[in-house]
Amino acid sequence: MSHEILSLKQAADHIQVDANELKHVAQRGEIDATVRGGEWYFEHAALDEWAQRHLLSSSRKALASHHRALEDKRRRERKPCLGVGALMREEAIDLAIAAKAKAGIIRDMTDLADRSGLVYDPDALFKELLSREEAASTAIGAGAAFLHPRYHDPYIFEESFVAYGRSTRPIFFGAPDGAGTRHFFLICSTDHEQHLHMLSRLAVLAHGTNLLERLDAAETPSCVLAAVCECEAEYLK
Repeated sequence: MSHEILSLKQAADHIQVDANELKHVAQRGEIDATVRGGEWYFEHAALDEWAQRHLLSSSRKALASHHRALEDKRRRERKPCLGVGALMREEAIDLAIAAKAKAGIIRDMTDLADRSGLVYDPDALFKELLSREEAASTAIGAGAAFLHPRYHDPYIFEESFVAYGRSTRPIFFGAPDGAGTRHFFLICSTDHEQHLHMLSRLAVLAHGTNLLERLDAAETPSCVLAAVCECEAEYLK
């Protein structure tokens, strides 16, 4: 799937953006694409990588609109819209990540995900996470970052899940507001579209609810799960 070639229409539908906007992005050289016979074509992996970066840099209003579009698409295709809370498990939650720098955080989050028993290749996951952060930070400001592989490989994981780690101190992680980051979510998905949907869901929860404040106050993994599930329910109203 990652090497599949998509037409402009297919690509725009896949990531739920306007086809003309995507064409302009390609013309500006912001995403790898080829032109054959006057038609634009996109490699699946490069398209997803651009969509992830674009989503994390979007305004709050644009995030909410894009999230609705992704949810509507999954409903039309009769695919489940699983929430973040449904994909989290207590063994992949740590409220005392001790690393003091970005590389250490990435290693600790990889180890945390590996505790779930659902990661086939932890070393490959670590390298993909590191590659993603070197290309562009997944920190969105407000103290949160949403780690994920730069090029999504569904075969790294046995099934989809989300890991969460809270560092003992704010870490400089490249957030656009220059502030430290303390809340780290790691998206581990076996499905390309679900991967983008989870990234979108986390972003709207961070910007549109008091999730991060509640996570600051959480004392146990069960408190984390409750906070995520309750904030999702409130947002979806």
